[in-house]
Amino acid sequence: MKYDYLIVGAGLFGATFARLAADDGKRCIVIDRRNHLGGNVYCEDIEGINVHQYGPHIFHTSNQNVWNFINKFVNFNQFRLMTVANFNGELYNLPFNMNTFYKIWGVKTPKEARRVIADQCSEISEIRNLEEQSISLVGRDIYEMLIKGYTEKQWGKLCSELPSFIIRRIPVRYTFDNNYFSDTYQGIPIGGYNKLIDTLLKGIKTVLNIDFFEHLYTGWRNIANKLVYTGKIDDYYCNRCGFLEYRSLKFEHEVLNVPNYQGIAIINYTSRDIPYTRIIEHKHFELFGEDVYKSTRTVITHEYPQVCTRGSEAYYPINDDKNNSILAQYKAMAAKEKNVIFGGRLAEYRYYNMDEVINSAILAYSSEQEKYSHQHKI
Repeated sequence: MKYDYLIVGAGLFGATFARLAADDGKRCIVIDRRNHLGGNVYCEDIEGINVHQYGPHIFHTSNQNVWNFINKFVNFNQFRLMTVANFNGELYNLPFNMNTFYKIWGVKTPKEARRVIADQCSEISEIRNLEEQSISLVGRDIYEMLIKGYTEKQWGKLCSELPSFIIRRIPVRYTFDNNYFSDTYQGIPIGGYNKLIDTLLKGIKTVLNIDFFEHLYTGWRNIANKLVYTGKIDDYYCNRCGFLEYRSLKFEHEVLNVPNYQGIAIINYTSRDIPYTRIIEHKHFELFGEDVYKSTRTVITHEYPQVCTRGSEAYYPINDDKNNSILAQYKAMAAKEKNVIFGGRLAEYRYYNMDEVINSAILAYSSEQEKYSHQHKI
């Protein structure tokens, strides 16, 4: 049987596209080089806890269309991300808000906080790098304590060597509000992200542990009419215009014989001398209040940024001038492709939130429907 779509990658983009196509009567096959579905939202059950294997994923959106779509497949709990930063053993609320300002400066009113930040921002007259950009937005104290070390670990460079566009804006709230996101809809799928992916791909043929390039690249047109590709775009073109650079991550998971290790899902470690950027305690994504103590054990993850080498997982695109120039060449090549759809963070070389990935897949399939209607009208 020949499929309508061969979909490379069983992450959110691939799973969403496959679901839409299958519901429209199209025949789809989804392949993935990993041994599991779900891409980076995959969770592993450890001690009865859904452990986010590729870093914490908190769903948040203000896109009503995306929210309505995803709720057809899974219900969400009421989790709200309220992150804490640890700087030299002291804890500060994130994003930057009146709780943060009170802890740092002892100010109690928005007027006082604004005055301190404005005074510190005034030292910057020209913005040439990320350091100056950050200070111009929140002042030197917050930059030195809560931005500098974390960012330098994340990107592997000094802030003074990083381009300013990495931090275009910094959320500053003059209220006592610790909710990290301001989106209308937030939460974690009840039952975990695997339930979401499994429901999206229900009834659709999937094949795991298969590398598209090793097995199907030269002959995919014998398998399907169209290709949906969600892998790295430079890999698709055999890196002929150069390699696109990423930052990668290493995760160290640990089971602890305590019911509640840190009392919150995520703590950022902003000191430069601590090698990891954050500790995630996964049970807090789905258990609240005293329910945390129903299990006597917990699972934590230390997250370490690292250089992305060939063979390691690519997470954050480095969208500087050099890489964007290479990307432009690949995008020009992709625009000439017939019957190939590129989608997702790797194929588009951009950082995506989960709702943006889903929305991108919805738009991509909508475009497919328009093409089909147009062709049949002719």
